[in-house]
Amino acid sequence: MTPRFFRLSYFVWIVVPVCVYAAYATWGLPHFIWSYDFQGSYSDWSRPHYTRCTFIGPYGAFTTYPTDGRCPWLFFAKEPVQ
Repeated sequence: MTPRFFRLSYFVWIVVPVCVYAAYATWGLPHFIWSYDFQGSYSDWSRPHYTRCTFIGPYGAFTTYPTDGRCPWLFFAKEPVQ
């Protein structure tokens, strides 16, 4: 019986790095919320309407202006083109 040097199961692990790179190329790297501005009062925190969200991460700070009044905790961004 001869050993099989090339089996498909030996190369299944390659799927994970390929998927990670595809996600990075599509969406970028994660940036987390750092600060925000909102309309409303400090006494009612139940539903603030956010007007500006700033995220920080590996590519620096990104400021967005939400149209729906909500800021996500996580924002994916690509490196800015200079």
